[in-house]
Amino acid sequence: MKIDVVMPKMGESLTEGTIIAWLKSVGDKVQKDEIIYEITTDKVDTEIPSPVDGILIDIKVKEHETVNVDTVVAIIETDASQAVIVENSDKTVTKPQESEVIKDEEKTAVIQQVERKEKSISNKFFSPLVMNIANKENISFDELESISGTGANGRVSKKDILNFISNKGKTSVPSKPVQSSVVINSEDEIIPMDTTRKRIMEHMIKSRDTSVHVSSVTEVDMSKIYNFMKFNKKRFLEEEKIKFTYMTFISHAVINSIKEFPLINSQIDGENIIVKKYVNLGIAVAVEPNGLIVPNIKHAENLSARGLAKEIASLGNKARTKGLKPDDVKNGTFSITNYGVFGLQFGTPIINQPEVAILGVGSVDKKAVVIEVDGLDTIAIKPMMYLTISHDHRLIDGMLGGKFLNSVKQRLQNFDFSNI
Repeated sequence: MKIDVVMPKMGESLTEGTIIAWLKSVGDKVQKDEIIYEITTDKVDTEIPSPVDGILIDIKVKEHETVNVDTVVAIIETDASQAVIVENSDKTVTKPQESEVIKDEEKTAVIQQVERKEKSISNKFFSPLVMNIANKENISFDELESISGTGANGRVSKKDILNFISNKGKTSVPSKPVQSSVVINSEDEIIPMDTTRKRIMEHMIKSRDTSVHVSSVTEVDMSKIYNFMKFNKKRFLEEEKIKFTYMTFISHAVINSIKEFPLINSQIDGENIIVKKYVNLGIAVAVEPNGLIVPNIKHAENLSARGLAKEIASLGNKARTKGLKPDDVKNGTFSITNYGVFGLQFGTPIINQPEVAILGVGSVDKKAVVIEVDGLDTIAIKPMMYLTISHDHRLIDGMLGGKFLNSVKQRLQNFDFSNI
């Protein structure tokens, strides 16, 4: 029996996915639940397992191609004696099943007519879905070619053409491709951006153009937490399998400071302020080679420090092993990014839209600081850490941002370990 392998629907709002890599080749035996390919979507990268035992006889969608959900990407034959290998590299064409035949002949004729014109004029590829939308909305081929695609290899996606349609007519100046000022020499290496890097770039530009970023910095004495971890970290890991890190205590302090200043945990919707009554705490995770993803702990306000430690470790592991689901990275309300793990003292993080603030965490370093002992100033060596808050000045002014940051500082310097 031939079993279709389809592009999975990874979330209600996701309509397409891009195949990153095939881990199996045509002719390979596969087992049920064995990972056979990796995909990337607007939300996460993830690994897709085989639905059955059998032989992979056909790969219909190549690496770096983007297709709609439920599109057949491969075929598995469960009966080895009936396996007939389809060599995609030879561009073997298989006869479509009756269910795959488009019955609307008029629509097909229109699409084919536009596609013929496309092939004669341009090297760009436009999917049938995009071509159909262009036909319905009377988008000329010249206009279609002018759209900057965000899909794999610059492909114009459904989102791109719908954005073009919504913005059409708002300006009388025709859009022209931006001429690059970059000078490329023969010894330069040109590396095409992968899908993940393109998404990061788009999100950062969107955040820059949406929020009015303002950053404030404070320095925190981490002596109390440093000493607690020094004497208890190993014991908790061995006895209870709980990995305490500085991020555990920082997260706990942030959540309680949000309860004190709830406007920090809000979003802007037009001229309305949406104050969230729960805390979905995002923890930025760096993923090799050059990606960044922000999974969030749902209803973190209900967790103790132990619970936070478990969730932080779990989400970090899922992010690095491509085990995240779309629900893990959506509906965040406040984010923390820890560049201190790279030895950096402080930075100015970019807000994770549609949130209104983000906390940046620097490294914990021993420093000589001035303290007062018995009314006299003296120098002591203490583990110190910089915290930075970047907030959207459209909603969070300097006073509120400063009060929130100082609240986090005081909670860390005077952490109550009785409720761990």
